[in-house]
Order: sequence, then C-alpha cells, then structure tokens
Amino acid sequence: MNFSTWDGVNGVYLEDLFVQPAYRGSGLGTALLAALAAECVDNGYTRLSWWVLNWNTPSIGFYESLGAVAQDEWTTFRLTGEALTSLAARTDR
Repeated sequence: MNFSTWDGVNGVYLEDLFVQPAYRGSGLGTALLAALAAECVDNGYTRLSWWVLNWNTPSIGFYESLGAVAQDEWTTFRLTGEALTSLAARTDR
C-alpha cells in the first residue's frame, strides 16, 4: 500500500514483477497486472505504481502497451551503506 497526497487515497505499489522468459508473451504479465488493477478499483484506490530500470526497454514497451505512463518528473533517491549509517547517527534515539 502507498498513499497519494495528491488524491488523498491509498494506492498499490508493486515492488517486483518477474515472469520467467519461457512464459513471456503468454499473457501472464498482463493477467497479473490486471488482477492488481482490479484490486485497486475494487477498493477505491486511485493508482497502481511500480519502477522499471531505464535500460529495460522491452518491459517499458509492455507497460506502455497497457496504458501505463512513465513518471519521469520524479528522481529516485536511495541511502545505503556508510551514508545510511552516517545519517542514522544524527538522530537522538
């Protein structure tokens, strides 16, 4: 689950979708995403979101064929390793 401050309602965030190569093109990926979309609609959620690596053009094309729109006005940030530890040390816990 995630929450949209724009819409004021929940949505679903999909962490990973992987279809084994032997099953790609069989409609399985579409069926999985359609089931998640139905879950959103049935529960009044306004969005289904996920990430895809910029170089993964086959997946990007597939997602666009379903009507998904890239949200390229956002930049993803991540803290790991020493940077994560260093920032955590700034808290008074």
